[in-house]
Amino acid sequence: MSARDGVGGMGTLGRRPRFENSEFTVRIYPGSLAEGTIYCPISARKTTTAAEAIERVIERLQLDRTRCYVLAEVKEFGGEEWILNPSDCPVQRMMLWPRVALEHRPLSGGEDYRFLLRQKNLDGSIHYGGSLQMWLQVTEERRRMVERGLLPQPEGQGDHADLCCLPELNERSLLDNLRSRFRQEKIYTYVGSILIVINPFKFLPIYNPKYVKMYDNHTLGDLEPHIYAVADVAYHAMLQKERNQCIVISGESGSGKTQSTNFLIHHLTALSQKGFASGVEQIILGAGPVLEVAT
Repeated sequence: MSARDGVGGMGTLGRRPRFENSEFTVRIYPGSLAEGTIYCPISARKTTTAAEAIERVIERLQLDRTRCYVLAEVKEFGGEEWILNPSDCPVQRMMLWPRVALEHRPLSGGEDYRFLLRQKNLDGSIHYGGSLQMWLQVTEERRRMVERGLLPQPEGQGDHADLCCLPELNERSLLDNLRSRFRQEKIYTYVGSILIVINPFKFLPIYNPKYVKMYDNHTLGDLEPHIYAVADVAYHAMLQKERNQCIVISGESGSGKTQSTNFLIHHLTALSQKGFASGVEQIILGAGPVLEVAT
């Protein structure tokens, strides 16, 4: 669970806004109801009900509206599931979880706090659809195979990784597509060879060595949009064409230009050094603030 920056934080002069107006990210696991989706992040407030949360998941994942869904809270794999009433508030339930669970870190003793989306049968019983642990394992393996190009990319769930692929291109469809991707923690979107970045104002675990290796020597558009992909294309174009390459980063103040530059340099130095320790990256990063002041 994470509060949105500027919404749940401290206001000016130490004034704190009403907690009821703070927004949090709630991860809901749809299981086999949405194949290929591990979890669906939605925005919710303290007063957001389970019924409203379910409606947002249905809309985002484009689930079958003729079926009835319920939200369940689980505290361990294979453990008892507590079905929330439509008027229950998921965020209030999350406030009772351990801190490590709110940070999505594994707990000892097999505990694993999360919300599940379940289908309700006509007789009122809950359709569980197999083991949650087995489903998570299979889904994660499928996702890795898609990223490696061993399986085709799944059909889009209402959003497009490249705005040039929008069936109808106008201001509203463009903004709706960016908003939909951002709510799924997809902050990168292509416009052809141009990369649009929306600052999440929080760290996302998409910049580790696994991603550096994943985007190494891939054509732009083969994988999910990422700043590593832009750096990789420029690097290999430089090697193949033996010509200097230029990456232009622009945006308003606070949009994340400096951090994007750091990610670019990190990937470029990782490609050039191929994993060997070097002080080149730190020297370049250290010169960044001086160059920014000079401009």
